[in-house]
Amino acid sequence: MSVIPTPATISDAPEASRPILEAINKQLGVVPNIFRLVATSPVALNALAGLQGALGKGKLSLATRERLALTMAEANGCDYCLSAHTYTSANFAKLNDAEIAAARHGSSSDAKAAAALAFARALTAARGSVAPSEVETVRAAGYSDAEILEIIAHVALNTFTNYVNEALGTEIDFPHVTRLAA
Repeated sequence: MSVIPTPATISDAPEASRPILEAINKQLGVVPNIFRLVATSPVALNALAGLQGALGKGKLSLATRERLALTMAEANGCDYCLSAHTYTSANFAKLNDAEIAAARHGSSSDAKAAAALAFARALTAARGSVAPSEVETVRAAGYSDAEILEIIAHVALNTFTNYVNEALGTEIDFPHVTRLAA
């Protein structure tokens, strides 16, 4: 049970949130609890959906975006996002179990993806204050400056959802995955 009430249905959400929830339902066939909970604030839901939508049109592949979400969920200790992104990584991005496990550790068998994940972990650990050499490392792995900015945006997006879920205790509505031991 979350700390603040999660609207049980789309019609229970504030009217201004309903069009976004209906679009999510149309796309996924269900509205995950994270979206229904965030819908309590139409402004927050609009921000979440807007950033997700914009980043979905970016240069980073779905597999890289899902790896970043897994890395961030593990780094921030968010079981909800670990559960959700383990499911979406396997079913939508088609990552295998080994890649999902590697992403949870901030790594990948794909060297380019591994560089993005290492950069994301460095950003998180340093709260954004990474050394110029860390930017150069991710650039040397083949990421453009635009893609580096997208990686940073994904870190911010996932930190937001991780914090919402952890602060408010979003009920997990995916097959449950527990974070790794610290």
